[in-house]
Amino acid sequence: MKLEGVKKEGDWLRSEWRLTYRVGWEHICKAAALLYQYTEDAEVLTGGASDGSTAAVKDENDIMSLEEAGYLTIRGLSKILMVPVMITFFNQLDLVRVTVACASDEFKEADYKAFNLSMCQFLDSAELAMYS
Repeated sequence: MKLEGVKKEGDWLRSEWRLTYRVGWEHICKAAALLYQYTEDAEVLTGGASDGSTAAVKDENDIMSLEEAGYLTIRGLSKILMVPVMITFFNQLDLVRVTVACASDEFKEADYKAFNLSMCQFLDSAELAMYS
């Protein structure tokens, strides 16, 4: 994934990323299933342009059965990054929005280079999971 930009909003860093290719629902679910395994107290939300709902997900296998929607968001405490994170994938697009809590020194400032170094490998792993 390629970092398009990052900015600080209160106690959060909000960023936008571009996938290598636009992806469909199955690809998004595969990435979310991987992330679910490494997210404590994970919550999954799906919805369209004007609605959103929490999906009943007990494990990563449930994610693959979710009804197709306009977006899928997974949020919780990342066991890898050690901070709260929220990642939103958009169906049929190459856009991914990532919000990370400024809860560690690594994520205190919206510095493009430092943030990219911290997040790129993590998000590249999620993108690779889309094609497994």
